[in-house]
Amino acid sequence: MKKKFLWALPVLALCFWFSTSALNTSEDKGIQFMTGTLDQAIAQAKKDKKLVFVDAYTTWCGPCKLMAKKVFTEESVGKYYNENFVNLKLDMESSEGKFVESKYKVVGYPTFLYIDTDGKLVRKEMGLVDAETFIGYGKSAKSDKK
Repeated sequence: MKKKFLWALPVLALCFWFSTSALNTSEDKGIQFMTGTLDQAIAQAKKDKKLVFVDAYTTWCGPCKLMAKKVFTEESVGKYYNENFVNLKLDMESSEGKFVESKYKVVGYPTFLYIDTDGKLVRKEMGLVDAETFIGYGKSAKSDKK
């Protein structure tokens, strides 16, 4: 029994290492989301002279999960959004999420909110899209603010 366990331990360690390194690679290249509240994101955006991007999602939303897995992790998306926005993910079923959902009239998921440093909505988009379209949303939000 001991021999079987000793043999399995290095295999499990390798599996864990490969799975976490693959996750870290995609996260490092994709959008870097801050943790906190919308007010904290707005305060950071004021310091950085950026807009706030909010991913308004729910844990049960399939398209939200696909955006998080397939689009937010793409290097081109991360590069654009990290340079131009303070990024915040908010679960719309949390207390902060319910406040944001009501204030900005979120009616479906995923919804993408682009908010200025005064807390005013600059642009709102919704649904599962590809990386190119998603970057286009960000560019449109920046040009709408000017």
